[in-house]
Amino acid sequence: MKNLLFILVFAISLLLMSCEDFLDTTNYTKKDTSNYPETVTDAEQMITGIYSNLSYSSASPQTSYYYAAELASDDRFGGGGENDKLMQALDLMMNNGSSMLEEFWKVRYTGIFRANMAIETLDNCEGYESEDQRNQMKGEAYFMRAYFYHEMASFYGQVPLVVTTEAVNLPKASPEEIYAQIATDLKMAIELMPSKPYTSVQAGHATKWTAEALMARVFLFYTGFYSKDALPLVGEDGTVSGSVSKSEVISWLEDCINNSGHELVEDFRELWPYTNAYTVDEYEFTKDKGLEWVENNNGVNPETMFAIKYSNFPDWGTTIGYSNQYALHFGLRGGQDYENTYPFGQGWGAGPVVPTIWNEWVQAEPTDTIRREGSIINIPVELPNYAKGGWADFIQETDYWNKKMVPVTARNESGTLASSYSVLMYGTEDNMQLDNTMDLIIIRYADVLLMHSELTETNTYMNQVRARAGLEGKEYSLQNIQKERRWELAFEGVRWNDIRRWGIAATELEKQIGQPIYTKGNDDMSKGFGGGYAARYEATNGGFFPIPDAQILLSDGVLEQNAGWGTSAAEYTGWK
Repeated sequence: MKNLLFILVFAISLLLMSCEDFLDTTNYTKKDTSNYPETVTDAEQMITGIYSNLSYSSASPQTSYYYAAELASDDRFGGGGENDKLMQALDLMMNNGSSMLEEFWKVRYTGIFRANMAIETLDNCEGYESEDQRNQMKGEAYFMRAYFYHEMASFYGQVPLVVTTEAVNLPKASPEEIYAQIATDLKMAIELMPSKPYTSVQAGHATKWTAEALMARVFLFYTGFYSKDALPLVGEDGTVSGSVSKSEVISWLEDCINNSGHELVEDFRELWPYTNAYTVDEYEFTKDKGLEWVENNNGVNPETMFAIKYSNFPDWGTTIGYSNQYALHFGLRGGQDYENTYPFGQGWGAGPVVPTIWNEWVQAEPTDTIRREGSIINIPVELPNYAKGGWADFIQETDYWNKKMVPVTARNESGTLASSYSVLMYGTEDNMQLDNTMDLIIIRYADVLLMHSELTETNTYMNQVRARAGLEGKEYSLQNIQKERRWELAFEGVRWNDIRRWGIAATELEKQIGQPIYTKGNDDMSKGFGGGYAARYEATNGGFFPIPDAQILLSDGVLEQNAGWGTSAAEYTGWK
């Protein structure tokens, strides 16, 4: 692809950019492929450059995989205002312009290029403190390439498989080829990274244990969605050869459980920012319960296995992605006094919770109040003064909202509300668009326990997760593990791929039609477009989004559009 070539050249320029020698402004030092990377410092900069790709996608969260997976799932509507058509289009699996997901494509291929560069050159660096240090960095590069491709394959299905820094115009690879590369990279990461407690690695970086967890997630999706019994691998000759078996994945999960140092937080509610030190004793749901948010004052969450980390001091320039823009987008749609929504802050109104998850949860687990009320705001009960129809244009609004990834306000010494607890805790600017600092957790230890139960068809670790929520144990069954994953991991980006790999997506998605909603503050019923949720899911061969049209044009016809796009049934022009 020509545009991929542009991305690769741009990425090279970022990695090898010239630096002024400020002691003598007439002379400049330059880094190019002949002298970079050479040192451990160079190696560390390369690894940092790979992770910074996550901040780029955070700057435009509405074009990211996590964002799309949340809105496309059966537990969230699109929401937003009349003009926030992308939010609604992601929910409805419809098109909102030919370039609606192009930014994500560009960003992720930039990250893949950086990972390729690191894999090719890290061995050239000298001065490593130990072999463990070198192997940790190489393992992280392999992990990140696998992570990027897993998102791309989940999002688009088949994509070009670029595994070198050479700029080439490639067609889509087959699912088998893509997942063979993902599995091979993860296997390399597992074998390279040292078997040391997670606390020995810088927060926000991948570990051996993270790679083992992602391997299980990839295994479950690939084998479920594509009806396979193993993950393929890439052989020495570059072709698909060999496989990763279920028993190997189980062994890796058990290694993670026994040796990583990760553990469940004592109380489920302590995972989420509404138990922060400035809010916990004033919020009715949490006060007088002895709760303490694990991330208070930059605390380390022992349950977090991989997360996007955010800065306390972003700005409106290139570092806007250093603030948690996901929380801003998923905040209650604004336009009212913070007292009406306390302790929850406000944002753009993406992702109203579909009433089905609340109702089915109550029916299936009536005593699971710690997790249900710890994950979902029941607005009429908790926020009786909440005003519907934020900014007079709110679409697909419901009586339920997520609690996990949403701004949380706090009262300052004068008694007024700051837009975020971080204003008091870290001294951030009181600005609702910049002051969300909580981690976006991508992989959580509870998920590892539930994946182990699913793969082994046993209930030991499933019931360990249930016990943390004060619930009695249950026998293992596929239905029980499906419910357990839905309740425990709600709004954490995994539900979309879960219902796809279990083969229940079309049925579950169609339940969104006919649900009570509010349109501009008025009573309404949800509806489907383009034939309905199930029809759009089936038309797109199982929920794959469109390849950006510009990328197809730039490939000179080498790339082809995914099924179900480019027709009138796929075009979303607005909520009517």
